[in-house]
Amino acid sequence: MLIHPWDRADDQTWRSWLAARDFGLFAANGPAGAAPVLVPSHFLYEGGDEILLHLARPNPVWAALEANPRMTLAVTDDWAFVPGPWRAAEGAPPEEGVPTSYYASVHLVGTAAVVDDPEAKAELIGRQLARFQPEIAHGPIVPGQPPFGRMLSAIRGLRLTVEEVRPKFKYDGQKDASHRTRVADQLARRGAPGDAAARARLLA
Repeated sequence: MLIHPWDRADDQTWRSWLAARDFGLFAANGPAGAAPVLVPSHFLYEGGDEILLHLARPNPVWAALEANPRMTLAVTDDWAFVPGPWRAAEGAPPEEGVPTSYYASVHLVGTAAVVDDPEAKAELIGRQLARFQPEIAHGPIVPGQPPFGRMLSAIRGLRLTVEEVRPKFKYDGQKDASHRTRVADQLARRGAPGDAAARARLLA
């Protein structure tokens, strides 16, 4: 992912943005010459340098990680297509404007470790449920005990230790404030899905 200097988000910005999200695309390289294995999944991020998730035992990602434990999590949101006329220079013909896409995307690169210990998997699932359904009660997650204990053998946990972060917030950061305000007004008028979130990022 190309990141221009004006698109790179600072540490506080990307961390607070990521903390509000919990679904992304995991990519495992696997053996040399093989296509990456891509896995869309919910995940747990609690603000540090660790990502937690669990996947079904038959998932092909496990074989890929056995060959190469390096992995990337890509989380992308707040996107909008911006037509060319909206970005034309002030005083220039609208048809000379260059279209673009606005989006925020954070790529977390690190080394994955498989979690197979039943107690550790139960703890991981408990933390995920506390994030995803905090107001909804669930039965105890105890290895070997109902209602969920026997199901733990059907999954494996994954712990991604983040070693590199590539944060891109592409919102015309190289343009002046008047340009961004003009585009923000157009996004407000259009009101398509994603426009409000992109507009907020643009104005920020």
